[in-house]
Amino acid sequence: MRRARDIKDQLVQLCKRVEIDYEDESLSVVSDDAYTNVRKTIASGFFYNTAKLQKSGNYRTLKNAHTVHCHPSSSVFEALPKWVVYFELVLTTKEFMRSIIEIKPEWLLEIAPHYYKKSDLEDETDKKNKLKQSAREGR
Repeated sequence: MRRARDIKDQLVQLCKRVEIDYEDESLSVVSDDAYTNVRKTIASGFFYNTAKLQKSGNYRTLKNAHTVHCHPSSSVFEALPKWVVYFELVLTTKEFMRSIIEIKPEWLLEIAPHYYKKSDLEDETDKKNKLKQSAREGR
């Protein structure tokens, strides 16, 4: 519990330093906005480590297209959010992501417009539909 309190205190200090709102009186109940701000902050540091859930149930890294898996010890192992940012990859029998948080894809355009394009964030079905539509318009 002491370690958890130390981490909480460290996060509060970091939030103050970069002027992120947080619940001053009681951090045991965090507002959605504060939680979103913390997730955006983490995503801004690890935007390169982004993966998207595929129909197969596996994740695929966005830029390198490597198949990766959610580590069984992760808190999101059963939830399987559609978009995640991870801290590290561990290779055992498979390549596992560890220290994972859920993100929203539009954050990537906001955080790293120099790295991601809107087309990077579209579903394959959206891309196919756009190709079909442009082919129809071209006829």
